[in-house]
Amino acid sequence: MEPLASKIRPKNLAEFVGQQHLVGPGKPLNIAIREGHIFSFLLWGPPGVGKTTLAKIYANAVHGTIFELSAVSAGKEDIRKIIEAGSITGPKILFLDEIHRFNKAQQDFLLPYVERGTIVLIGATTENPSFEVIPALLSRCRVFVLNELNDEEMAEIIERTKIKMPKDAKEWLIRMANGDARQAITVLENAVKLYKSIDLEALKNTIQNTFLRYDKKGEEHYNTISAFIKSMRASQPDAALYYLARMIEAGEDPKFIARRMVVFASEDIGMAQPTALVVANEVFRAVETIGLPEAAINLAHGVVYLATAAKDRSAYDAYNAAMADAKEHGNLPIPMEVRNAPTKLMKDLGYHKGYEMYTNKDFLPDKLKGKKYFKKRNK
Repeated sequence: MEPLASKIRPKNLAEFVGQQHLVGPGKPLNIAIREGHIFSFLLWGPPGVGKTTLAKIYANAVHGTIFELSAVSAGKEDIRKIIEAGSITGPKILFLDEIHRFNKAQQDFLLPYVERGTIVLIGATTENPSFEVIPALLSRCRVFVLNELNDEEMAEIIERTKIKMPKDAKEWLIRMANGDARQAITVLENAVKLYKSIDLEALKNTIQNTFLRYDKKGEEHYNTISAFIKSMRASQPDAALYYLARMIEAGEDPKFIARRMVVFASEDIGMAQPTALVVANEVFRAVETIGLPEAAINLAHGVVYLATAAKDRSAYDAYNAAMADAKEHGNLPIPMEVRNAPTKLMKDLGYHKGYEMYTNKDFLPDKLKGKKYFKKRNK
């Protein structure tokens, strides 16, 4: 059965809601679609704001054949099949959703075909393409930035579903969806299946029954990563693995997870097992080069290692204590013996005088002498 979001999807710009800075009269995508300009481009914006719809409208306008792939599950072979596909009239248009999930090797493979015009690439991403798309591919694509839908635009889209509901239910749905039209429509569709009539309570109950509600900018995002970190901190690999799986299944950027693991390695393990930072960095590197789904294995490996490692926050705590003094006392005079002395004048003024490389002499500023930030943990 065709999803409701697909049923009411606009077929042309006259039906399209939002993004007037791109599709309004005289705006770049409006001109490209109206005049049939063929070029590769990236659509960068939050979920549910029209990226897929614009790709389909554009492909139809230029009389192209659109091939839809998700970078979460697609690979080189899927690209190769499109390239080798015969009996195609018009340009071959690859709509690659979540292009930020393609790793560097996969993007490198795609590059020459985009460069030669063998395929026209339309990439959709919720992440900054400056960080997620290789420079060579980025330079061959125009980037269009899409905005969250405002309340009026969301209301117009909800009206198109022709599902009746009281005003308070509609207002709540708009707030809950936070500019994501697809999410609003999906909640409505699920509510209709569960309840005879739609009101505020029906919508709220539907949200509670939705599996793995996860918004990268919302509360559940922060709750899940918090639970993930706290599970590793408590040396609970099973809980940490569960939250890892939950984030991956919900579509979290694996590099975000890996970055948090690198921070955790120094913040929570620190001096107890300094090699943890090496392992965490290698996991991040593996995620960068391999990508999902295989990189999930590297993440799981790293999670178990970090969760079961001994913990020691002494270096992190010491830094925080030093930072507190730096903020409180400002630029205290640095002792003369540890100052740099690149000129004769500086040497004559006593810079670097009396410096010894290996000494027990306190090099802290006079006001802080004797202060101990780093307290070595007794094992």
